[in-house]
Amino acid sequence: MASSYKGMFKPKNPQKYLGDSSNIIYRSLWEFKFMRYLDEHPDVISWASEELSIPYISPVDKRMHRYFPDFIVKKKNKDNTLDVLMVEIKPSKQTREPILKGKKKKQFVSEAITYSINEAKWKAAYQFCLDRKWKFLILTEKELGIKF
Repeated sequence: MASSYKGMFKPKNPQKYLGDSSNIIYRSLWEFKFMRYLDEHPDVISWASEELSIPYISPVDKRMHRYFPDFIVKKKNKDNTLDVLMVEIKPSKQTREPILKGKKKKQFVSEAITYSINEAKWKAAYQFCLDRKWKFLILTEKELGIKF
């Protein structure tokens, strides 16, 4: 298990990784857990982490930025067809629009900005995937089976 929230991931199956398998960085224990799953699962043909950039317009400054999705995964289905998935890992609270109720205004504004930027990134990612017949998924601690 990872001993830190951030670090270098060392795959058991480096041939499955698309990119430099000696330079795979996880930025949360959730990402670490998912990397281990991708590395070890027999139906995962190949995967990459933050190796692709998607342009999007930020709602904050109205300028073009680059979004690096957490994962691109090529997997084999039970019927031997292949799927390509773009996967983003986020805390569930960042996938919902924040509500002011009882929060400090500064915290609410920060959460609202984060949510609006994430929403712009995800719309761009969804369109990118749609154009390529890929699937876009957002996984939270719920889907990853992480309990607090």
